[in-house]
This record gives sequence, C-alpha cells and structure tokens, in this order.
Amino acid sequence: MSMPFYVAPEQQMKDRADYARKGIGRGRSVVVLHYADGILFVAENRSQALHKVSEIYDRIGFAAVGRYNEFENLRTAGIRYADLRGYSYDRTDVTGRGLANAYAQLLGTIFSSGGEKPYEVEIVVAELGVTPGLDQIYRLTYDGSVGDEQDFAVMGGSAEVITEKVRQGFRPGLGLAQATRLAVAALAADGGATAAPREIGVESLEVAILDRNRVLPRKFRRIRGDRLAALLSDSIDPNDPGREAPAQLVSEAAAPEVRLGPGPAAGTPADPGS
Repeated sequence: MSMPFYVAPEQQMKDRADYARKGIGRGRSVVVLHYADGILFVAENRSQALHKVSEIYDRIGFAAVGRYNEFENLRTAGIRYADLRGYSYDRTDVTGRGLANAYAQLLGTIFSSGGEKPYEVEIVVAELGVTPGLDQIYRLTYDGSVGDEQDFAVMGGSAEVITEKVRQGFRPGLGLAQATRLAVAALAADGGATAAPREIGVESLEVAILDRNRVLPRKFRRIRGDRLAALLSDSIDPNDPGREAPAQLVSEAAAPEVRLGPGPAAGTPADPGS
C-alpha cells in the first residue's frame, strides 16, 4: 500500500498564494482614488463589454482584477447581498464595510479550502460618504485579507510601480480632470522609471465615478467617449455645472447591467485587459 503524499500546511498555503498572485499579476491594473467630489475608478480595459468596474448599490462601487469569471461571480454575489439587505431592512443598512466583510469571509473560505483552487482576484469596494471624510475604500486580496485604504488603491499588474507614481502626484481635493490624468499617467508608467511611458488611448480605458453632487440616489456613473477625451486633454472646465452632455456621461440606469443573473461559464477568458 503506497503512502499518501504529504505537504506541510505552510508550504501548501504558500503555493496557493503564489498561484493566486501570478494570476492577478498577469492582468492590467486598476486605480481607485478620491477626488474633490467623490471617488474615481480608472482601469485599463480594451473590452467595451466585459467590465472591471461596476455598481453594486446606491453609493457603492466595485473594481476588480484577475480572472473575469471569478470576479464576476463575486460582483453578482455582492449585488444579491446588497439587494436582499436593502429590501429586508433599509437601503441605508447596505454599507461598504458590510459588503467587504462578506467578501472577506467568502474569499478566506475558498483560499483555505483544500477542495478548490484559490480565486485569482483582487477587488476594491468603495463607498461614497455624505462628506469626503466618510468615504471608504476597502481592498480585498485573494486570501480574504481586508485593507482600509487611505486616499487611493492600486491593484493588478505592476501595482507597486503604479502606486508610487500615484503617491507622488496625489493630493487632497484634486479635481476630476486632474485625478483622471494622474491615474492614466500612472497606468502608462507601469514599466518603471527606466521605461518610457506607454500611450493609452481613450478606447483602452474604463472610467467611472461615484459622484457626490449627483442628486439621484444612485451615484455611480461611467465616463466614456468625447467626455473622457475632454477630461484627459483638459479642454473643458470640470467645475462647470453644465459641462457634460447626457450621452457622454452614462449612468448605470441608462445602461443597466444584468444584476441577478448567473455568473459566466467556466470557459470565460481570464482578464479583459490582459
């Protein structure tokens, strides 16, 4: 009778962590940061159909890197959690902290289980507060660890290089145009100090905001096309109340996602920005 192959628990956890980190590192990065009127999400994503950035609830946004089918399952689970809690109690009872805790338990259980592979994902849950001081950005890793990030968070790809670039240019109270250009410049500098910055076109960017100035309960909006190009070129005044045309600044209400459908099939490609 052959003896079963033994692997020390410490080595098994290390192998699972290395496996997850490699999968996350192959994806393009996402930057989430505070700006004067809310929270900005900027992702390098060449797909116009497979989103890395989405709305979870009225004041809560979601961003992810890694395997698309896995973080899409997490997004759908988060929407179900938020909808059920808001319906059973009150909409104000749906919080970013509660959602982050739910994700942490799920990811931690999957990572420590020996029956399935760890999720190759890293996610951010961002909640817009009534005032800037109440904004929250939670970063969750593949093993269920939760970090309460200050000012900004960077995930995926060359996260350390991009984080340093954002740290050098960030300051409280950045306007939307300034914050967007900072995030795009950081994504383009992922090759490090010795490499020339890449050119990232509007068609390769996914940009969204949680807008505190929006009067509707749902604060999430996508920025696309001419409006995004204008922000990057600074050809408009971001503080002008009449700055955007409805067709250029797209709300999730105008282009709803399938909120309660099943997750993608197992053969879904890894990361749309890979």
